[in-house]
Amino acid sequence: MAGMTVAQMIGLFIEPNAPLRVEAFDGSVFGRADAPICIKVNNSRAVYYMVDHPNELGLARAYLQGDISSPQMIPGDPYEVFKDLVNVKPYFHKPDPVAVAKALASVASHGIRHPKAPSIEGPSRLRRAAEGLLPHSKAGDAATVSYHYDQSNDFYRLILGPTMTYTCAVFNKPTDTLEAAQEAKLNLVLDKLGLKAGDRLLDIGCGWGSMEVVAARRGIHVIGVTLADEQVAWGKEWIKREGLEDLAEIRLMDYRDVPEAGFDGICSLGMMEHVGVKNYPSYFREIFDKLKPNGMLLNHQITRINSHAGHAAGEFIDRYIFPDGQLASPGEIEMNIQDTGFEVIHEENLRQHYALTLHHWNRNLVDHWNEAVKLVGEPKARLWGLYMAGCAYNFEMDNIQIHQYLCVKPNEEGTDTYPLRPWWVGRN
Repeated sequence: MAGMTVAQMIGLFIEPNAPLRVEAFDGSVFGRADAPICIKVNNSRAVYYMVDHPNELGLARAYLQGDISSPQMIPGDPYEVFKDLVNVKPYFHKPDPVAVAKALASVASHGIRHPKAPSIEGPSRLRRAAEGLLPHSKAGDAATVSYHYDQSNDFYRLILGPTMTYTCAVFNKPTDTLEAAQEAKLNLVLDKLGLKAGDRLLDIGCGWGSMEVVAARRGIHVIGVTLADEQVAWGKEWIKREGLEDLAEIRLMDYRDVPEAGFDGICSLGMMEHVGVKNYPSYFREIFDKLKPNGMLLNHQITRINSHAGHAAGEFIDRYIFPDGQLASPGEIEMNIQDTGFEVIHEENLRQHYALTLHHWNRNLVDHWNEAVKLVGEPKARLWGLYMAGCAYNFEMDNIQIHQYLCVKPNEEGTDTYPLRPWWVGRN
């Protein structure tokens, strides 16, 4: 870049003694040789991405395209690099506005460029709205859920393993296998709901059907609904293969369109992130109306750590992972549940369990990296490694959490209808 090197630009924002080395395509170098992490800026497009979006979106675009890289980074699991980069944060400083203007002039001297976003990037919120896909409308939800889940089922199988369960597992000990931990989670949900053979369960956001299979094996009649075609196809075939068609059903259906009611239990695992905070009251009312008196709800969702952090996801998550996704604090969620008329009888935070789950998924991606790249291309495989490693770090650092709420719909005689103490403790 004429007038200012890439290293000089980086020096506008980061102290020279930071634990970071940057080697750029223009031959310039920032930082000490023995820094624990080295970032390579491989071409000028990375710079233009950052000028257009000087935030996580610009960095993500450059990384997914291979415009920035690191010798220390494993594409399927960049977790260790995340930790090293966090150590650089204290060395950031506010740049001199005059120097920033000079840097921008250096970039502009090569022409004003706005490189295209990676082909796997989804549309912005503004563009989705212009196309009539209003957040959390039925059409909007169908489009955003399809964007995330209607990928290659084979790709998801590489990451999730044979359980095809895309929610937080529950570990009795850190050395548990992912498969054992996912089975424990599914059984925990059914145990908390207190369901027995012959009871009726509605699974909202059923994914590929793991809950349907486990519940039906217990003799529970279960209906699962999802908005992802690929999940329905996989789940129906799985149920057929298990010979459980008389007990389990998966539908391509919005939860708001389920005509049945009088369920003994309803579970919602990892689906509330798509609902939208303003829709919580109507969401819980829909569930309340579908349960019989004394019926139970198990709601399982990612949460903010407090009610001051806002709800909307950042640009990276919104465009690449969960369009229109929103998170709320545990207190906000419980308030909405109780205001609907439910009694919350148990709540727990599974934050540590989700970090362990994500580490397993990252390892699966690393172990099947070449196959994953063949299925979806390297940018998308990189995206999933980046997303999962970042989530694992944030769960470990208590920047986000995941909570389960067990709730009962009261009857006219009160709620003296469940045991005095938790009835699921100790079951594996």
